[in-house]
Amino acid sequence: MSTKLSRRDFLKVSAAVGGGLALEFSFPWAARAAAGQAATEVNAWIVIHPDDRVVIRIARSEMGQGTFTALAQLVAEELDCDWAKVSAEFASPNENLRRNRVWGSMSTGGSMGVRTSQDYVRRAGAGARGLLVAAAAARWGVPASECAAEKGVVTHRPSGKKLRYGELAAAAAKLTPPKDVKLRDPKDWKIAGKPLHRLDIPDKVLGKPVFGVDVALPGLLHASIAQCPVFGGSVKNVDAAEALKMRGVKKVVREKDFVAVVADGWWRADEALKKLKIEWDEAGHGRIDSAAIAAMLREGLAAASLPLARNVGDAPAALAAAAKTIEAEYASPYLNHATLEPQTCTAWFKSGGTLEVWTSTQDGEASLAAAAEAAGLPPEKVEVHKMMLGGGFGRRGAPQDFVRQGVLIAKALPGVPVKLMWSREEDMQHGFYRPASIVRMKAGLDAKGNLVAIHTKIACPSILEVLLPRLLGRDGIDFTAVRFFSDLCYAVPHQRVEYAKRNGHVPVGFWRAPGQQNGFYRECFIDELAVAAGRDPVDYRLAMLPAGDKNRLVLEAVAKAANWGGPLPAGAHRGVAVADGFGSFTAMVAEVSVSAEGTLKVHRIVVAIDSGHVVNPDTCRAQAESNVVYGLGTILYQENTVKNGRIAETNFRNFRLPQISEMPKVETVLVPTGGFWGGHGEPAILPLAPAVCNALFAATGRRIRSLPLKHHDLRKA
Repeated sequence: MSTKLSRRDFLKVSAAVGGGLALEFSFPWAARAAAGQAATEVNAWIVIHPDDRVVIRIARSEMGQGTFTALAQLVAEELDCDWAKVSAEFASPNENLRRNRVWGSMSTGGSMGVRTSQDYVRRAGAGARGLLVAAAAARWGVPASECAAEKGVVTHRPSGKKLRYGELAAAAAKLTPPKDVKLRDPKDWKIAGKPLHRLDIPDKVLGKPVFGVDVALPGLLHASIAQCPVFGGSVKNVDAAEALKMRGVKKVVREKDFVAVVADGWWRADEALKKLKIEWDEAGHGRIDSAAIAAMLREGLAAASLPLARNVGDAPAALAAAAKTIEAEYASPYLNHATLEPQTCTAWFKSGGTLEVWTSTQDGEASLAAAAEAAGLPPEKVEVHKMMLGGGFGRRGAPQDFVRQGVLIAKALPGVPVKLMWSREEDMQHGFYRPASIVRMKAGLDAKGNLVAIHTKIACPSILEVLLPRLLGRDGIDFTAVRFFSDLCYAVPHQRVEYAKRNGHVPVGFWRAPGQQNGFYRECFIDELAVAAGRDPVDYRLAMLPAGDKNRLVLEAVAKAANWGGPLPAGAHRGVAVADGFGSFTAMVAEVSVSAEGTLKVHRIVVAIDSGHVVNPDTCRAQAESNVVYGLGTILYQENTVKNGRIAETNFRNFRLPQISEMPKVETVLVPTGGFWGGHGEPAILPLAPAVCNALFAATGRRIRSLPLKHHDLRKA
């Protein structure tokens, strides 16, 4: 990452000097602002310095998933520059607005960073290369067709003359960009497709990047916030007398749904916050608990008529005629994103009616829109600085509540920068949670045990209705709530999927791999059917996946890599699952053991992924491992329960993260077949829970139909 100040330098210097410092770490323009350097913007994505350094602007956020490097690789591949001289920086949301959205979408989620922007970033690189070649040809007075670019140098082949990109950038930028460019065939890639070192890692190891929680500005004040503990509630009355007497306290800010204390330090602000006497209006939700929410979901399942998300063949008739039917109910709880960096936003209303905002965001454009709306200013008068993220997983994308709050608090203290930082407790109890859901499945088998019909009923709140209602489908069907059933990969002649949308008062949102819990339901149920049919789980699935199907390909790949059917270490057992989503196809085998006391140990995870093209194999493997880390906690321990209308879990002491000692060995098998662009940030979490739970069944004979496992007796049945 390109930045003029290291994080440590920034923290030290910012405590000592005056205004204007804020602009110094505005990443997008670090290249341009370098003193004494006449760097040239060849096009919106590429800045080239006279010494051949290349700065590539990345519109998507970097939150550890490797987008910074992968997208830079694609640009550099087509630009054909020297990778050793490449760095990357954030594109500015405001420049995107001012320049007619030249960088396209800045939303970072759904494993879309590479797969939905690969085409135009590659064209940006190829277009810039064409300009540089044209500039060299013009200087030499030769046809461009006689020139070629390689590793940052343009060569006139007949004469052997050479010019470096740094010598050509200024002239290239004055030329008219080519209308048509030819992109390289992935088989010819030299920079993309290689396991190059991540651009952001060295700086992170040295503590250089500035995260949202690190922002420090001259005269900065700090805010701690209390939101109504019951979702949907509001502030009824506040007695701030005691808080206002405390040292360092500058102001108490009251809004409809929160109260914040502003002080000269966050600890003082938070201590004063505890002295507030706040009376909340709980909006009638103060008696709701998890049992009531489960009852609401089951009422949905019992409805006489539900919208159809899929209807193939005649499932009711086929079930009635089946040789054998099997039914099961599965469930999963609400889940917080639990980002290690809590929600933060620094805002500064300046003289002249402008606003600057610094925040860790998955969507710079959404942050800009939220800030402008809260400030009551046109977007042109708001500057948003994207900071590094201490975790996102969907929490910092569509929901921009922390930006709205930060701006409203700073609005009460114009002329002073104010940093809002949520406490861990506020963060845990005011998320946009993965929806709780209950699913009932009924399957019909023929005399040979083949699956001939499946009827699924899903009761689940709608994420889209909360965050993006324009994307709701016909009859109000939320595709994130029904995926894996509405797009069933297995060849089953009769399918019926019904959706009971039941929105409670708990806000729901996009949690890593939205709809991921349906993979748990489906793949465990398929395992039940295989057992009922007396068939091997892998063979049972293969029988329903036609030749050439990519789900079949990854299943065969993972079975081979895991030596499915072969000998196992003493006490170990295997489970398998398949899941496609976010543009990729994934299959997984888990190896587990269970002690006589019922303690589960996940020893080994083997995952096979077909994402079409792979830009950085090392990053893709790292993403598979991160999915296992993140998903393992949800299998073993994590849940968010509701008591008296509020989330009961308050911190990591009762929302446990997996320990290093619990991390299994992860082996990732990349089987890219080309021809399409899949994601890597989320697909590997999809088959994790069913693979582990199917292995657990193999070990104990106990069928797990709800998570987390901490509630189950795992001793051998």
